[in-house]
Amino acid sequence: MGVEDDKAEHLLVLVHGILASPSDWKYAQAELKTRLGRNFVMYASSCNTFTKTFTGIDGAGKRLANEIKMVVKKRDNTLKKISFLTHSLGGLIARYALALLYTSSSNKGLIAGLEPINFITLATPHLGVRGKKQLPFLLGVPILEKLAAPIAPIFVGKTGSQLFLTDGKPNKPPLLLRTASDCDDGKFISALGSFKSRVLYANVSYDHMVGWRTSSIRRERELFKPPRRSLDGYKHVVDMEYCPAVPSEGPHFPPEAAKAKEAAQNATSMQTTLEYHEIIEQEMILGLQRLSWKKVDVSFHSAFWPFFAHNNIHVKNEWLHNAGAGVIAHVADHIKQQEKQQEYSLFITASL
Repeated sequence: MGVEDDKAEHLLVLVHGILASPSDWKYAQAELKTRLGRNFVMYASSCNTFTKTFTGIDGAGKRLANEIKMVVKKRDNTLKKISFLTHSLGGLIARYALALLYTSSSNKGLIAGLEPINFITLATPHLGVRGKKQLPFLLGVPILEKLAAPIAPIFVGKTGSQLFLTDGKPNKPPLLLRTASDCDDGKFISALGSFKSRVLYANVSYDHMVGWRTSSIRRERELFKPPRRSLDGYKHVVDMEYCPAVPSEGPHFPPEAAKAKEAAQNATSMQTTLEYHEIIEQEMILGLQRLSWKKVDVSFHSAFWPFFAHNNIHVKNEWLHNAGAGVIAHVADHIKQQEKQQEYSLFITASL
């Protein structure tokens, strides 16, 4: 990590997506270090490289949690804060890891013993990837979307079942619903809620892997025609929306969801699958909307290679995907803003 980081207090964990590696963060890591300064430790996770992402969101999440514990232990005398910047599947892996790292004391939630500040996802399929163009390379063709679910585990293992919401027994909610709700040990929403800020960056088009709706946690009726003009200073970042928390009794897995899942698994048809997915999607959205989010929409319609949107958004390769430089700059400025707000709050508290 280097001598210059010896006294850094803020750990920024970078989590890559499926079939990827820490090298995907080479540009972002260098740029963020330059823009954020010496108080940040940039750590690109290396515990789930390439095919290790096939072992399931839960398996990968456990490895990530253990890796973060080791990083924090090595620097236990200096680190005070923690933030996450994730891409694609890495956002779901990180969400799972948060629940394992979360502790609460004196009404204050901690992640790996540190104060949680930012949780940021870039093109993450928060609602899964089945149906309604949530996996865009299937072109929204119903028969292809229907066939993809049983085939996915062959190529990407347990992760495929979890992303298509086909994992588990009929009376058990799929992992993404459990991750989004207060099921199991009750820590998933609490862990996410402990962060000062949660930000979603979503590609509005040209992303062949992850659809706009799932990465921005929106219902079909909530999608709108996005602006085509970039925000000043941030090329290809076209819109921002702050969504306050929406109180609810919380998502659950009601009997009708269990019946719909059993029907979809035992007698697969377009109708039974659609009914099941609609119920589960509603539950996931209700769970995640219990927290506030800043939603940032990104459009590469004017980029030289617009169809590389999924890799552009985090500049996987500096030369091929540099259209996403404005996104990384926007991420850096958001983190700096949060840091200033923290410093101001501490100043006010100390002055009282």
